[in-house]
Amino acid sequence: MLVAAAVCPCPPLLVPEVAAGAAPEMAAARAACADALGVLAASRPDLLVVVGPAEQSGRGPHPEGTRGSFRGFGVDLDVRLGGDKARAGAAERELPPSLAVAAWLLGRTDWSDAPVEGLGVGEPLAAERCIQVGREIVAQAERVALLVMGDASACRTLKAPGYLDERAAGFDAEVARALGTADVAALKALDAELAYELKASGRAPWQILAGAAEGANLGGALLYEDAPYGVGYMVAAWS
Repeated sequence: MLVAAAVCPCPPLLVPEVAAGAAPEMAAARAACADALGVLAASRPDLLVVVGPAEQSGRGPHPEGTRGSFRGFGVDLDVRLGGDKARAGAAERELPPSLAVAAWLLGRTDWSDAPVEGLGVGEPLAAERCIQVGREIVAQAERVALLVMGDASACRTLKAPGYLDERAAGFDAEVARALGTADVAALKALDAELAYELKASGRAPWQILAGAAEGANLGGALLYEDAPYGVGYMVAAWS
């Protein structure tokens, strides 16, 4: 059963070493992520599963201890999912960027001793399959917590990565409402095609959360919502 969830954005700019001079601009988002992860730690789960967007090559399970790196962003910084407790297969793969950001966030949190595993999901994963994956995740242990990584639209301003799309603000507002109220039905109903057109990387992870949360009766709180670079970043906690 799902006992708690934290939803965080996944830009590498969350990591101060990557953001460099722009680090203060992400300070509020960073602080909100820390608060959301505190909710996870307080839930005392038997298992923490980290879910985030990934390219085709980055999908699949990532055992505890899998290494992630920010060297591709010009920073000599490595992280490990869940710390140094490597499990079988951890040395064979590298975390996709979204899960590397999650590993960095977890490394700054007074985490419990619960085992951690990661799952990278590709953007094309259909809503029905996302929901089924969520159900499968929570069947793995009696008390499961989720750390869900993903960004909203990347089309909020003219300088955004996806340029300005007038539909972006409305899409992000509905996602923020759904995450802030733990509205499982609304997350399930997100339009995958629209999310793709708006470059919203969080759509599939959020729908995995929706599948995992079925019957869990959790309440939600939206801790942060902004678009400092024309990309929607949201932080929420469910408990």
